[in-house]
Amino acid sequence: MKLPPFEYEAPTTVAEAIDLLAEHLDEASVLAGGQSLIPLLALRLARPEVVIDINGLDELSGVSATDGWVAIGAMTREYVAEESEVVADAVPLLAAALPLIGHEAIRSRGTIGGSLAHADAAAELPAVARALDAEFVVRGPSGDRVIPAAQWFEGYLTTSRRPDELLLEVRFPAAGRGTGVSFQEVARRHGDFAIVGLAVSLVISGGVISDARLAFAGVSDVPVRAAAAEDLLVGERPSAELFDEAARRATDDIDPPADLHGSSDYRKTVAAAIVRRGLQAAADNARERQ
Repeated sequence: MKLPPFEYEAPTTVAEAIDLLAEHLDEASVLAGGQSLIPLLALRLARPEVVIDINGLDELSGVSATDGWVAIGAMTREYVAEESEVVADAVPLLAAALPLIGHEAIRSRGTIGGSLAHADAAAELPAVARALDAEFVVRGPSGDRVIPAAQWFEGYLTTSRRPDELLLEVRFPAAGRGTGVSFQEVARRHGDFAIVGLAVSLVISGGVISDARLAFAGVSDVPVRAAAAEDLLVGERPSAELFDEAARRATDDIDPPADLHGSSDYRKTVAAAIVRRGLQAAADNARERQ
């Protein structure tokens, strides 16, 4: 299918890109990896007047670790983050999720910022960002601002980025000693969006869980933290009984959508199963990282 007509702009600096966004506002779409935007254009689900291609902005690519955070430029390709030793060592939950995104061809073009700006709640990266309380750095005509993940995701394919702002980088807190992680998902086929996904991070010290983070993908229009389950886990020793109760609490408050891939009840059943599986995998991983 042919794309709809639009004006094409290829800025060479971040400042130029922001000027274009400020000029066109809601009539503009930003082209990063194109793995989401191009299909939307082809299906006429997006009809921007202007497409702003930021692939020439090399300053938005790269991975760096500073002061307990790992900063990933918005234009960093997913495969670059997947192969990064910094990501593997300091943000193991992100490293666990990246290989589950689509296929290698998609990750070779798709970008970290593009996926998080697209904000599909069934995708892996939004759940990781929500679980880890990532920070989003955006720049507009008025300067930079930092948006926490809890405020970034506003609804289906909707974020708190303003139309005249550009996402510069995403910051993830570096994992400490004793942090165990797991990313679980159930999909029809490898590379498909998850029917239900779950990002899990546990910190275990002295045999006791001191920090617990669980974020679902695919159960709402935004990634969802399982706060009741997190509260239950903190201060307890890992056990099958504890994880069973955490699975019950994690699914009590969710009301997943139904579609051709499964009913709401089916999704809740899957969610409970991957909570138990993910918690056990994260606990095992934490022991390995002591």
